[in-house]
This record gives sequence, C-alpha cells and structure tokens, in this order.
Amino acid sequence: MSFDASFVWTAFVQLLGVIPITLAITVVSVVLGFIIGTAVALLRQFRIPVLSQLATAYVTFIRGTPMITHLLLIYFGLPMIIDSVSSSLGLGFNSSSIPLIGFAYLAFSITAGAYASEIVRSGLLAVDRGQIEAAYSLGMTATKALRRIVLPQAFAASLPNISNMLIGMLHGSTLAFAVSVVEINAKAQIVASTNWKFFEAYVAAALIFWGLTVMIERLTAVAEKRFRSYNRGGVS
Repeated sequence: MSFDASFVWTAFVQLLGVIPITLAITVVSVVLGFIIGTAVALLRQFRIPVLSQLATAYVTFIRGTPMITHLLLIYFGLPMIIDSVSSSLGLGFNSSSIPLIGFAYLAFSITAGAYASEIVRSGLLAVDRGQIEAAYSLGMTATKALRRIVLPQAFAASLPNISNMLIGMLHGSTLAFAVSVVEINAKAQIVASTNWKFFEAYVAAALIFWGLTVMIERLTAVAEKRFRSYNRGGVS
C-alpha cells in the first residue's frame, strides 16, 4: 500500500468544512470555562465559607478524572435528570431535543472551568498585595479594585497558561466524536472510510490542527505584547 499524496489534499479540502465546529467547541468551552473558573478562583481566593470547599472539591474531581469521562457523564446523566424533572413537573420537554453538540459544550466548559480556575488563581497570586491595599486607600471598593487593578494584571500574567489551555481544548475537541459530533478528526475517519486511506486523511487532519495551534500561539504572543505595553504604562 503506497502513500497517496493527492488524497491528502482531497481530505484536507473536505475537512475544512468542519473547522467551524471544532473552533466553536473550543471557543465556547474556553469562554464559559473562564467564567466558571474566575468565579471558582475568587471563591477559593477569598475563602468564602462552604462555597470555597465546594469549589475545591469541584476542581479536585474534574482535574482528577479524564475529559472523556466528563463528556460521557453529561451525555448519559443529564438526559436522565432532565427527563425526570420534566416528567414530574409535567413540562413535556424531552432531552432528545437537545443538540448533541450541546452536551459537548457543557461537558468541556465544566472541564475547562476547573483548569481555568487554577490559571486565574495563579494570576491573582502574582498581583502585588500592595496594589490592592493602595486601591482601598484611594476609596475603591473590593469589586472595583478587582475589576480595574487585580483581574487585568492577573489576566496578563496568565496569558501563556491561557494559550496552553486553548490548545489543550482544541485538541480535546476530538473527543466530541464519542457523542456523534463530527469535528475534524471524526470527519477524517469518515472521509477515509470511503477508500481506507486512513493515514492520508489523518495527515490532513494533523496539518489543520497544527495550523490552528500555530494561529493560537501567534495571537497569544500579540496579546502578551500588548498587555505588557499596557502594564508598563500603568493601570488607570
């Protein structure tokens, strides 16, 4: 069996159509994950009674279990809960109406949230405590100090880790095929199944993932440069 370079191009072209699905899974999970992660990090940082313990348990459980497990737990468990609640309340809603990609969004957002919380928390710890005390002395509330001083600097300090998380979620999006969501890797398998040229199809998939990864790295580098320039000028 010889390598068919022409089929790599054929597969590459066909895979382009599912790039938006892969990017959607990545972006949605990272954005929602950061919202979850920021809330969790603040709960742990300020040691809110009960909630901080729950937040710690959430982070420990998610980081201690595989990403595919989160997806399958949501995929099989959430419909049971939804159908049970819907039936008991007589709502007439059925979990079968939920798009399959919705399970991927939710599961991967929960996964990203745990990792994002550690990224945000490390960023918060990197901010000099003296700046926060100075903000209080100027009459800023805790919320205003967080929004205008702490979180911008924490975000800037966390950019390299954010880049790594983005890349990790991009690659992790291939697990969505487990719940029948057709992303890049799944499409490569479908394309290859027509003539059994799996190696060529996966080469095309690898090239696309490589290109997307390089794009993320470049965009992060630009963002880092801008934030460093901003921090040198001070935070207003």
